[in-house]
Amino acid sequence: MNWSEAMHTLIVTAAIIHREDKILIAQRKRDADHGLKWEFPGGKLKFGEDPRDGLRREIKEEMDMEVEVGEIFEVVSHIYGERHILLLCYTCRYLGQRPTTRDCQDFRWVTPQEMDDYDFTAADLPVVKKLQLKS
Repeated sequence: MNWSEAMHTLIVTAAIIHREDKILIAQRKRDADHGLKWEFPGGKLKFGEDPRDGLRREIKEEMDMEVEVGEIFEVVSHIYGERHILLLCYTCRYLGQRPTTRDCQDFRWVTPQEMDDYDFTAADLPVVKKLQLKS
């Protein structure tokens, strides 16, 4: 068996939700993979699910809020051990609903420069860097 047969690929979506000059970030639950790390909210796609539909579903499940999903902002390929993550990050329009910690530990609205103060998952770091370059 070669490495590609052993590798499991997960397709994950993430939302870059802007509110004025700040972006919403979420902290993973303590008992989750990469517990207490920060990330852009979103989650795994179900088999055959459209990425934009999956992202809307995940944001509703995780933070009990609605977003308007826009264009792809960044695509990241990252390997965690034997798992390959393909992260599809979309720009999203904030619709004014206050997020909750329904399926996350915490959340914050931060500027791209403030993101250096948070311990992000490795897969999210290229997105942080791109946001910081654009601001």
